Amino acid sequence: MSFGSPALLVFLLVVPLAVYGLRLLDRWRARRSADWAPAALQENMVSRPPTLRRVAPTALVLAGVALLLVGFARPKASYNAKLQEATVVLVLDRSGSMAANDTPPTRFARAKAIVRQFMAKLPKGYQLSLVTFSSDVSVVAAPTHDLSQVEAALRRARTGPQGTALMQAVAKGVQVGASVKGTVKGRRPPAVVVVLSDGGQNVGRATLQQVTQSARTAKIPVTTIVLGTPDGVVHQKIQGGYTEQIEVPVDAQTLQQIARGTSGYSMNGATADVNRVYAELGSRTGRQRKTVEITSALAAGGLVFMLAGGLLSGAWLRRVPW
Repeated sequence: MSFGSPALLVFLLVVPLAVYGLRLLDRWRARRSADWAPAALQENMVSRPPTLRRVAPTALVLAGVALLLVGFARPKASYNAKLQEATVVLVLDRSGSMAANDTPPTRFARAKAIVRQFMAKLPKGYQLSLVTFSSDVSVVAAPTHDLSQVEAALRRARTGPQGTALMQAVAKGVQVGASVKGTVKGRRPPAVVVVLSDGGQNVGRATLQQVTQSARTAKIPVTTIVLGTPDGVVHQKIQGGYTEQIEVPVDAQTLQQIARGTSGYSMNGATADVNRVYAELGSRTGRQRKTVEITSALAAGGLVFMLAGGLLSGAWLRRVPW
């Protein structure tokens, strides 16, 4: 405990002085009583209250006074509080294969629904970012507490016939998570990257080894949510008014390798558990030493003690406790 005005603690000397004064008062009363009756007869004339009844009310009042005097010095208590800050980077695949409807209504629609689950359950103090990718990678919502920005970016996201730069997107997600500054100097808030994709890569130069190494260096696990089945197909318009059917089987193995190589885990999109992601992330949030002034608490406690002493004195002795 610390004090904002420690010099005022000198007034606590009032308490022992009061105790000493009360003892002198008791001796003076004893001497005065001998003036009108011998000590041997006084026990037969008046009854002496039990020690507890005589001492307890006064002790409570003095304890209350002591608390009030300590409150004048503006006491401060320190405690360890859990930091409510972390970053969740959602990496959303919007390549053409995500239009397949083998994960109803489509892979992409299911991915959007999972993103909204993350938004709905985002713990207070956490930041959320959205990265989308196909042939290119875009940070459509930088880490923010304002989820309306994420929702607006999510509504604008569409699938297209482009390729899949999966590793580049994961690398960008790790970079975004590592760039967030925390409130504690020299300590970056923990982060997690969540990739929602059907896997596979046909665009980009980043490799699995490079991506997993950068994530391990940044201490940011990558969790992957696999969307789709081995039987997925998409239909694409071609010249002449014809429609081409393209097989787009899910590549769960690549997504599992990313998760395994970064100390994350992989989940199926049909049963994705958002709470598990937040529980793991919450286990990595640190603690911060906080200091609060407790003057009001001590003042309230002092008044309670004094009131209790007065009530007991009135009930037991029918006088004020001094």
